[in-house]
Amino acid sequence: MRCLKSFGERIMARDPDRQTAEIHIRIALMNRFSALGTAEIVCDG
Repeated sequence: MRCLKSFGERIMARDPDRQTAEIHIRIALMNRFSALGTAEIVCDG
């Protein structure tokens, strides 16, 4: 949850559907950032 707050302290949307969309966007961004920071393991076999 701490990472979610790094994108902004509050959810800006007031409509529940838009809040859900905003949270999905934040989660997608966090997943993308973690994917960029993850090492790729290659097996030479």
